[in-house]
Amino acid sequence: MSVLRTKPVEQSMADAEEPEFKLKRSLSALDLIVFGIGVVIGAGIFTLTGRAAHEVAGPGIVLSFVFAAICCALAAMCYAEFASTVPVSGSAYTFSYSSLGEIFAWIIGWDLILEMFLGASVVAQGWSAYFGVLLENLGITVPDSIGYGGVVDVPAIALVVILGVLMTIGIKESLRVNLVLVALKLFVVLFVIIAGIQFISADNWSPFIPPAEANETTTGLTQPLLQAIAGVEPSTFGWGGVVAGAALVFFAFIGFDVVATTAEETRNPQRDLPIGILGSLIICTILYCAVSIVVTGMVSYDKLDPEAALANAFTAHGEDWMATVISAGAVAGLTTVVLTLMIGGTRVIFAMSRDHLLPVALAKVHPTFRTPWVITALVTVVVALVAGLTPVGVLEEMVNIGTLSAFVLVSLGVLVLRRKRPDLPRSFKVPWMPVLPLVSAAICLYLMLNLSVETWLRFVVWLVLGFIVYFGYSMRRSRLATPDPVADPSR
Repeated sequence: MSVLRTKPVEQSMADAEEPEFKLKRSLSALDLIVFGIGVVIGAGIFTLTGRAAHEVAGPGIVLSFVFAAICCALAAMCYAEFASTVPVSGSAYTFSYSSLGEIFAWIIGWDLILEMFLGASVVAQGWSAYFGVLLENLGITVPDSIGYGGVVDVPAIALVVILGVLMTIGIKESLRVNLVLVALKLFVVLFVIIAGIQFISADNWSPFIPPAEANETTTGLTQPLLQAIAGVEPSTFGWGGVVAGAALVFFAFIGFDVVATTAEETRNPQRDLPIGILGSLIICTILYCAVSIVVTGMVSYDKLDPEAALANAFTAHGEDWMATVISAGAVAGLTTVVLTLMIGGTRVIFAMSRDHLLPVALAKVHPTFRTPWVITALVTVVVALVAGLTPVGVLEEMVNIGTLSAFVLVSLGVLVLRRKRPDLPRSFKVPWMPVLPLVSAAICLYLMLNLSVETWLRFVVWLVLGFIVYFGYSMRRSRLATPDPVADPSR
């Protein structure tokens, strides 16, 4: 029984058409672009821009965003080729199953569950914080015990439950709400850009790339793994700071891969999935660069508030009312992030359950709504409990390492599938093969090595738990391991 057995593309697509597992195809290319923007533009544009400029790159943070976008574009093209070739739910999990083998598919599916569950929980808590600020600006105070950082974060729980109900009703209905919130978020972002232009002073961009400075060296479990094993010291400002800024703001782009999880609900996946993945990435890059240019032009980088750069940039110019507008945009923005991460998580588990790597009973589709309602209920409960009861802040980097590991395997998987199945129709092809996928994998691995030692230790523990589940349950019950596992109720 080989753990490297692969699932033929034709079988994956045939499984998607089975009546008991069939999802409703209702999404267009525009829906996918909105979906991608909804998950990519979140807290990053409101907080990460200022923090990265203040701490590591100065006005050169604009170049950091460009470099990070190029890195993401390499991985995005690999995702686009896979998504148009294997238009099935599960994203990187399904892609790896068709190219690298079952054990790699399990690892990446296990990592994606970590990324999306934990990511949704962390962002729900961030949403609660912005929601509290917005209510305070409107004269309403949430009691500390039931608000952000309290004993029970009631707003975060309420948000997750409402979104869970919406997801059960239907993917199209979910994305209609997503469309409204994304429109509001984009309006606020564009308003900030246009309103901020009048306060820009060119003096704040000089020097555009500040002179390099010695960075405070971290030790022990909090130091980057690359520093621990190779003695590579982190740097701030200068060109080294621009590169370090790219590693930091790279995570502001995380989420475009979630678009691939909706493959089975897209009307024309071969055409629309590449458009959705690459289109959302291009739009988000333009907005990130514009915001970073404006905010570093409004306030000198060394005076930016790393926690709330946009709001305080306007406060510094006597425009306090903008804080309320920005808070409203953040509330709308983070709502869409939580929604899309929860949808992505349910689709990954759905694909793994349909393959019998997880209990097949989880993959039941609602007879009326044609959505995976059992998994949606499970995801809603887990995310709500984690968001409402757990201090997740120290685990945020786990989201990043799970995503980057997926990027590495997808980049390598494109090469393998090209070699193994050159006959498959591909409506989108990664250019400059095999160089581009190899560069993509190398860059993502480098960024993984810049994460802390403790993040890697937690990641190893999560992988060990995954291997225990796989070898103890999934390997023998896999759909590829048995001729007809559905017919055997003991499996």
